[in-house]
Amino acid sequence: MGDPSLIIPTENIGIKDNLSYEEISVQILDRQVRKLRTKEVASVKVFWMNQFVEEATWEA
Repeated sequence: MGDPSLIIPTENIGIKDNLSYEEISVQILDRQVRKLRTKEVASVKVFWMNQFVEEATWEA
């Protein structure tokens, strides 16, 4: 039995003929800097349109 609250309406996404779509960032949720041996890498946690907050991703 499926959970109707997890269904995302596809008419709002704009799926292309090759079944791909463009992700649009909505908000930056967090920032961090990771220190490696010789350099520092800055990352941001991005909340994407048509995704849940739990599915936000870290992008460098």
